[in-house]
Amino acid sequence: MSQTITVEGMSCEHCEQSVTEALEGVDGVESATADRERESATVEGDADPDALVSAVSEAGYDASA
Repeated sequence: MSQTITVEGMSCEHCEQSVTEALEGVDGVESATADRERESATVEGDADPDALVSAVSEAGYDASA
């Protein structure tokens, strides 16, 4: 299952990498990709959307499901 969340505050490749790594650490995530130009991240897997938002927030970015 694919999910997309909104992520604000990414300004460079390092930001995308930080968000991707944060998402990949969430239970149920098979893969994740962040896109700063679209201000979003796409996740494959069956992770809880609230857990995804929480992980991105803890990494220092604003997120919403």
